[in-house]
Amino acid sequence: MHGNSWTDIGTALGVTRQAVQQRFHAPHKRYSPEMMTDELRQAMTHVKQAAVHHRNNYIGTEHLLWGLTAEDNSATRLLQAAEVSPETVHRSVGTRLSMGASQAAERIAWTPYSRKAIDIAEARSERNDSGRIDCDDLLIGLAQVGRGVAADVLAEAGFDPATLDTPTADA
Repeated sequence: MHGNSWTDIGTALGVTRQAVQQRFHAPHKRYSPEMMTDELRQAMTHVKQAAVHHRNNYIGTEHLLWGLTAEDNSATRLLQAAEVSPETVHRSVGTRLSMGASQAAERIAWTPYSRKAIDIAEARSERNDSGRIDCDDLLIGLAQVGRGVAADVLAEAGFDPATLDTPTADA
């Protein structure tokens, strides 16, 4: 964004060019707001606010889970159905958000686990014949990635998507 090459960034961070690209490269697929429900668009506002507030130049699974549990939506209702407190999950992920050293840019890169979670969410919404990705889709995606802060917080809270995520039956 500032004209530096991936090699220059890798050298500055003491890692390879490839490691920098994998960690900070933008999602391969751009998800437009039209691909998301109103609830997910609102949650994404909280996601970006969390990254900016914590001076993170990336969106990790922790930011996504923070945004999903910031207010009532299909993800918090799914957690409640699984007898998991959304407030407890929100507080737990909040304790794991760390302050970064950089000022977040306007366009913040997604981590590989975050990209994988949104890919899983999109596939789930397609399986359910939904035209748009919803908050519960992304929550399931975060849990199914199986790695990252969000997966750890959800597992510790006792959230098991395998018991909830059954294919939608046709009427």
